[in-house]
Amino acid sequence: MNVDARIGVVVEGGQRALNSAHGTVVDARARILQQQQHGHSSKQDLNPQLGTIQQLLAGGIAGAFSKTCTAPLARLTILFQVLRSHSDVSALSKACIWREASRIVNEEGFKAFWKGNLVTIAHRLPYAAVNFYAYERYKSFLQSIICLESQRRRAYADIGVHFVGGGLAGMTAASATYPLDLIRTRLAAQRNTIYYRGIWHAFHTICREEGFFGLYKGLGATLLGVGPSIALSFSVYESLRSYWQLQRPDDSTIMVSLACGSLSGIAASTATFPIDLVRRRMQLEGAAGRARVYKTGLVGTFRHIIHSEGLGGLYRGILPEYYKVVPGVGIVFMTYETFKMLLSSFPTSH
Repeated sequence: MNVDARIGVVVEGGQRALNSAHGTVVDARARILQQQQHGHSSKQDLNPQLGTIQQLLAGGIAGAFSKTCTAPLARLTILFQVLRSHSDVSALSKACIWREASRIVNEEGFKAFWKGNLVTIAHRLPYAAVNFYAYERYKSFLQSIICLESQRRRAYADIGVHFVGGGLAGMTAASATYPLDLIRTRLAAQRNTIYYRGIWHAFHTICREEGFFGLYKGLGATLLGVGPSIALSFSVYESLRSYWQLQRPDDSTIMVSLACGSLSGIAASTATFPIDLVRRRMQLEGAAGRARVYKTGLVGTFRHIIHSEGLGGLYRGILPEYYKVVPGVGIVFMTYETFKMLLSSFPTSH
């Protein structure tokens, strides 16, 4: 091979190397730009890569801790919801709430605010664990089947994913743990007369007097309420958190979770409180050997309450409910995010 030919080979080889290097740099730059474009949204995603046990543990602890902190307000809410006698608007005033709180302290003692809290924790641990875990799974599944290139369409799709995923997760968790929820309601609704002496006594008494399906009274109303409630809670929380972190990326993650969780709780409770009230009333049907009042199912219970107590009767106890959900939902999201960060350092198990 002559000198010119060798020079041509070297030049051609060098050019190919330069082209290859240039293509590698361009590809790397494209990957970096793509990661930068999508990095912010993936950082905001609710699910850092946690294993099954870590997700269940984070959700369960968050739910139990939140419920223990807000147990006194939860009991006040239940007591107001189950009052059947008609009363004027002042019955739901702040003064009336404090009067009922004073009555509990004077007649039952301060510990009575946590009456039924053991069963609340026994219910909330698996409920919150299943709820958060199922939400992550439903969300991942829904995201995997949605392929939208437009950024605007992707934003709307994300809201839909959070809403549908939250609703399905709430119904899954509620169905799995419903008997504990019913027993918790009956224990918390007891005042001076103690009919159910504890979780197991309530379980056996209900099964003996009302049959096994007595443990599922009000399940329809629960699913009708918990689906939209959890759907609104997750979608409002995720939307507010994404917007907040976009506008103020340096703010504390814990404080953002607390604030956005509180606002999402207000939105969800306002929209679904009437259904929750009907659920409580149906859960207490036949409790402690009392005669049944609502005999026409979910729709009939709604009509009976409106007819006997007016539209305001559907919002009996909404004020203590607000007092409860503002810290409660904020605490549960804040605790969940905190435990996710802590547990993400441990080995995952799927």
